[in-house]
Amino acid sequence: MRIANIISAFEEWANPALQESWDNTGLQLGDTSQDCTGVLVCFDPTPEVIDEAVSLGCNLVVSHHPLFFKGVKRLTPATPCQAAALKAIAAGIAIYSSHTAADSTPGGVSYCLAERLGIEPKRAMQPQANRLVLLQAIVPRTHALEVQAAIFDAGAGKIGKYDCCSFTVDGHGTFRALDGAHPYAGEIGLHTSADEVCINAVLPIEAMNRVESNLLKTHPYETPAYQFLPMLNRLPDVGLGIYGIAKEPMTAAEFVEHVKRQLGCKAVRTTKIDLDPEMQIRRVAMCGGAGGEFIGTALAMGAQAYITGDVRYHDFVDYRDKILVIDAGHYETEAPVKAAFARVISSRFPDLPVHCTTADDNPVNSL
Repeated sequence: MRIANIISAFEEWANPALQESWDNTGLQLGDTSQDCTGVLVCFDPTPEVIDEAVSLGCNLVVSHHPLFFKGVKRLTPATPCQAAALKAIAAGIAIYSSHTAADSTPGGVSYCLAERLGIEPKRAMQPQANRLVLLQAIVPRTHALEVQAAIFDAGAGKIGKYDCCSFTVDGHGTFRALDGAHPYAGEIGLHTSADEVCINAVLPIEAMNRVESNLLKTHPYETPAYQFLPMLNRLPDVGLGIYGIAKEPMTAAEFVEHVKRQLGCKAVRTTKIDLDPEMQIRRVAMCGGAGGEFIGTALAMGAQAYITGDVRYHDFVDYRDKILVIDAGHYETEAPVKAAFARVISSRFPDLPVHCTTADDNPVNSL
């Protein structure tokens, strides 16, 4: 099994097309044509992680944070990033980083955080737009089921927890084949009519090429009539952060202690927890990592509490009397995704050695 196969399967779960515009999701370095000897999953691809990969015999490291965020003009051991790159190159190790693709995918960072905290996810806080298209394809009725199956297989027709979704409209088509054509039905120069259906199916924009290819392979006409139309609909479960419902309501003070316990935090920073001692926290929003910019969104969605990391002082000032903000730390709110990375890869390649690193830890100390 080549490294490229592992990465391809992983990207079916966290498609790099979901990354934010400023991010550097994807292969950071390495030769993906190598046979994969094992995978090491980590949070940050540090020199210590690369040493651990060598000791475990793994030649693929899958990290959350990218190895390269900024332009690199030289490779020396001067910085941890460059030192890790040098070690990986010397050992023939490829490094793949997911980051905001894993932040926005269903089951990604914030979903893992919700699972750890006992929150049932309902929808994304920042659902992504401009990611859906509608396929309309005219097909002879005799081939409708075959063409439907082909486009479903390529990723069309998946809506929420349903697949094979489509809507067909019966119609009657006309055409005339000109000289040089090779018509499926009718004769050159003669007007021809046929019983046809219009298949309508929704698909993510990144599946367009696959769907179009399967459509053209199975469609009997020499020149099929079809179009892809952009949709304004947002994907409710794809995007940064999530809003959900706590399975066990708690007071603010109890909820803060619950977050600390479940995430292994020595300390957290919060807004006031005694605004309403009788209030039961049920509606919770969260965004793993640095999500202070979404506090207002959480409040607008009706959340009573919002969990994230790297919250600015002025955000605490602005929201001190409006919502329970819990800054549980960047590392603590994103680290649960490592287990998801390992689970995704192991489920697709059960015979491949997959390890979660023991070499990376939280660089921020709370005393």
